[in-house]
Formats: sequence, structure tokens, C-alpha cells
Amino acid sequence: MPAFERRVLLGGWLVALPALAALAIVLLTGRPGVELRWVLAGAALVLTAMIARWQHRRVVYPLYTLVGLLEALREGDYSLRGVSGGVLGEAIYDINALADRLQRERLQSEDSARLLGKTLASLDAAVFVFDGDLRLRLLNPAAQRLLTGERHALMGRRADELGLDALLAAPSAQVVRHVFPGRSGRFEIRHAPLRNEGRNGQLLVVNDVGRALREEERQAWQRLLRVLGHEVNNSLASIHSLAGTLASLVARDPLPDDWRDDTRGGLQVIGNRAESLARFLAGYSKLAALPPPQQRSVDLAERIAAVARLEQRLAVRVEDGPALSLQADPDQLEQALINLLRNAVEASLDGGKGEVVMRWRSEGERVLIEILDDGPGLPGSDNLFVPFFTTKPGGSGIGLALVRQIAEAHEGGVSLGAREGAPGAAAQLWLPLELARD
Repeated sequence: MPAFERRVLLGGWLVALPALAALAIVLLTGRPGVELRWVLAGAALVLTAMIARWQHRRVVYPLYTLVGLLEALREGDYSLRGVSGGVLGEAIYDINALADRLQRERLQSEDSARLLGKTLASLDAAVFVFDGDLRLRLLNPAAQRLLTGERHALMGRRADELGLDALLAAPSAQVVRHVFPGRSGRFEIRHAPLRNEGRNGQLLVVNDVGRALREEERQAWQRLLRVLGHEVNNSLASIHSLAGTLASLVARDPLPDDWRDDTRGGLQVIGNRAESLARFLAGYSKLAALPPPQQRSVDLAERIAAVARLEQRLAVRVEDGPALSLQADPDQLEQALINLLRNAVEASLDGGKGEVVMRWRSEGERVLIEILDDGPGLPGSDNLFVPFFTTKPGGSGIGLALVRQIAEAHEGGVSLGAREGAPGAAAQLWLPLELARD
């Protein structure tokens, strides 16, 4: 029996003790007089009242403490604690443990709320949360900037009042044009249902893709202008210097004996630089004006064999592979293979044994074409696919960039890596399986 129940039972017996004692005296002494009976009755009444008052305090006061602790928990005050050694020791101990747990959970919830608030505040995407009636209940600073209003004025307004009902009705993960009070342009919208405390809601995320595209375009133009400026300035500087030298030479009177040879050599250098600059600009035009692929059925084995026969500097070994017929642009696919094969051959001739292998296979959801060489390996650079970047003397930096552009136009990709189990590099060109048929 718990201690509190034992104390309540003992107190009950103590309350009845004076009456029992008076009854025992009457029974043991026979029939006492009237005066004695009144004295016994009065004494029993007084003692019973005193003991009842004592028992009341022993039972009620711990319950008051218990009620106070429960009231504090109900009001959200988890700082109060009871003395666990009293008559309700086990109950007080459990309530103290519950208060500790609720306090920890509140701190964790507040930390999570602060972290969520900081995360939402740092997002460039606008976040809107609506309740079941499509009234705005939460928005982050990016959303507030789109709507150009005070937070207290926006909260509680319906989606149609804010001009957001069309975005909620549109399919999710779509890019749409929309005019907000604070900005207009192209936006990616995503929305999903929410449920909080048994009530439905809607989450709407709006991301300004126009700004990201403009930033990417600006960076691309900056990179392009740096490359073009570097190449053009190098060529024009040498042409300007040689033109000034030749002008000084022909202005001499009398002319030196070897002026014809010097003039002829200077003009040849100017012509070579002009021709190099023309090739560079032609390569850029070719890269920038790649037309969309005109796909038709292409026998992969036949196309690879034809590309291998074009290489005359060394014999290219073509391994047997499965019979595959690709839906691709044959000219663009051949150009991509030629560029990769040319790089592999030049790498093998540069310190290798002259071994180049072409092979293909179906791998998972794609068709993989590999070109292996035994050259010195890949240079230590992450810019191999950057247009106009080259590690070869006299290279244009167009080949690999053009290969990547062709591959991505066919919904595929290209990669360069170290060859497994042998020196050299491995170029991989793949197309998705839905573009290929066995």
C-alpha cells in the first residue's frame, strides 16, 4: 500500500479514536452518571474535531501542492517544482519529471523555431503559408518584398486578395510569368498541402528564375569577353607592333639592303596572326551556331568504324559491341566522336605507345561510348570543357566544348577521367536509353 494511502487510513482511525475510547469507558465502567457521560461526550467531540482538523491538513495540503503544480503545467510554467519527499512523493516526482521534459521540449521547439525563422529569412525564394480558408498565416522577408506590404497588413488576407490564387491553382513545379507588386518576370512555383493541428493548409514557394538566369547570362558574357579580349588583343598587339616596325623600316632613306627580307617576314607574321584570329572567330561562330539535332536512325557500330577509319596517324582498335541503332543526328554525333578521337590520338602520340581503343555498350539506362588512350593522362585542370580553354599549343579550345554541346542536345553527356588499370585517359560519351533500340 502506498504511503499516502496508509496515512489516510491511519488518520481515519485516529478521527474515530476519541469516540471509541469514550465507548470503551462506558462499557468498562458500567452505567456512569449523567455528568460523566456529558464529560466523555464533550471530550470525545473536542478530540475528534482536533484530529479531523489535523487529518484534513495532512490530506488537503499535499493535494493543494499537486493542484498548483498541475495548474502551472497547464499555464505553461515549467519552472515550479514540488518536494518529492512528502506524502505524495511518487506523484510529485512524476510531475517534476514531466515538467523537466516539457521544459526541454519547449527549449528545443524555440530553438527549432528560431532556426526555421533564420532559414526562411535567408532564403531568396518567397515562402507563403495559407490556412484551410487560403488566408495568409506565414511569409518570409523575400515574400514580403514581392508583395511590398507591411507584415501585419498582409497577414490574414486571402490568396485572391493578394493575387496569389492563380499560382496556387497552377500546376506545381512550373515556370510562369507573373506580376507582383514588387517585381515581375519569370518565376518557378511549387506548392504542396499542409496539415497543422488537424487543420489543412497550403504551402507556396516562389523562386525568381529570371534573376538567376540573368546572373548566369552576365557571368557567361563576362567570361566570353575576357577570352575574346585576350585573344584579339594578343593578335592586334603583335600586328600593331610589326606594322610600326615595317613603317619605320620603309621610311628609312636610303633603304637597308635586307629591307625586302625583313618586310616579307613581317608581312608573313602579320598574315599568320590574322589567319589565326580568323580561325579563332570561326571556331566561336561554329560553337555558337550549332543547329538543333536532326535525329534519324544511326547504326552505332557502322558510325564508330567510319570515324576510326578517318584517323590516319595510327591504327585505332575498335572492339566488338552490341548491335545498337540510335536516334541521333549522324553529322553531329560523328563530329563529337572525331573530336574525342583526335584528342585521344594526340595524347597517345605524346609519350604513349600509340594505342587507342573505341568501344560501346549498354549500361543501365544509357548507351555508353568509350575512347581510351595510353597517353600521359589528363592535365590538372577543371576547365577542360570551358570554351576556348586549351592545354595544347595552337589549340582552339573548341573541341571538347562542342562535344559537350552536342551530347547535351541529344539529352546525353560527356566526361573525361583516368583510365582504369592502365595509363592514359578515358573519354565517355553517353545517350539515354530511350534514344536507343536493340
